[in-house]
Amino acid sequence: MRVFIVEDDALLALHLEDLLAALGHEVVSRASRIDVAMKFARESAIDFAILDINVAGTKSFPVADILHHRGIPFTFATGYGAEGLIDGYRACPVLRKPYAQEDLARTVAQVRQEWSRRCDAAGPDSENTEQPGCRPLEGAVRGPGQAGETFPG
Repeated sequence: MRVFIVEDDALLALHLEDLLAALGHEVVSRASRIDVAMKFARESAIDFAILDINVAGTKSFPVADILHHRGIPFTFATGYGAEGLIDGYRACPVLRKPYAQEDLARTVAQVRQEWSRRCDAAGPDSENTEQPGCRPLEGAVRGPGQAGETFPG
């Protein structure tokens, strides 16, 4: 699975990357700034993302909005728990810092299962904003242009 990490602490990002690799995932990119993360989230072929809630003093919710719209599963990461989530994201699973491999594996599986369930319920061409158009977790992804535009994964 191709994973995108948004984390401003370089040591935590490296640790997370090592944990993901040990679980058999490929980290395709890391971002430590929200503007960079938003661009990557709009344009890149990824299967999953882990978003630190507070990135250098800026909340990562705009990145989550982009991923949500594209139908890409993600989880938030924080040392503060779910208290930092805003309306619309309060039900999202949260990965607690410091990262533990068991927690990471469980959270990734939980999020992927939930998104898969949403995709099955919404159908492949759904335009419902509550349950965005879904795609296979591995494979073609919605591109940054028109709805339905894809590029190879």
